[in-house]
Amino acid sequence: MPEATFRFYEELNDFLPTERRKHPFSHRFRGDRSIKAVVEAIGVPHTEIDVILVDGRSVGFDKLLSGGERISVYPVFERLDVSPLIRLRARPLRRTRFVVDVHLERLGRYLRMVGIDALSPADSEDAAIVETSLTEGRIVLTRDRGLLQRARLQRARWIRSRKPREQLMEVIRCFQLEGSLAPFSRCLVCNTPLKPASSTVVKQLVSSPLRVSQAGFASCPGCGRVYWQGTHYWRMRQWLDQLGLSGEPVR
Repeated sequence: MPEATFRFYEELNDFLPTERRKHPFSHRFRGDRSIKAVVEAIGVPHTEIDVILVDGRSVGFDKLLSGGERISVYPVFERLDVSPLIRLRARPLRRTRFVVDVHLERLGRYLRMVGIDALSPADSEDAAIVETSLTEGRIVLTRDRGLLQRARLQRARWIRSRKPREQLMEVIRCFQLEGSLAPFSRCLVCNTPLKPASSTVVKQLVSSPLRVSQAGFASCPGCGRVYWQGTHYWRMRQWLDQLGLSGEPVR
């Protein structure tokens, strides 16, 4: 049975058992010897990988292994300077548009709260999520490793944290979105950018009485929801202040 030496870098080690993390290890393989198949058999999804070196040379996912190779695998958004190397995709994966799977519904809502384009599709099937990612150029956010190993999927991030608020900070830091936040600029439900609305228009859209002296009314062109600076808004604003993510509402 052929054998090769592997070394995974940075956050790719999250997918490995402790004894294989952050140092070279030998791995035997059989059957399909493509680098993609072997790496995923080890447990690392191809969607998390940006560069693979085999004996010091950059290769694609279709590279066939024969045994005896030394393989270095680097993640997407690696902090090291790997710019001279040939990446596995024609274009960078870094886009600030996401599709969030059904198990990360609260993360999706938090991302929309800070103004990040994060779609939570009505169809929660893996195939539908992959299709949305491909057709709309969105990065999939998930904790489902099975989804990450879908052959057609190209853009994805496995979310490490289990807590929604920590997940929000993880996404912002990983994709370096600190300078792109626009809190309270998107609908929390359907992801559509909000538009300013006058108190007169708001009165026509909602049935319950409002304190029209409040500022910052906005409406969603997508689903018709109305937002204003009520008690719930100030609670969210205080939370974002604590995280250092606050911003001005739509006006």
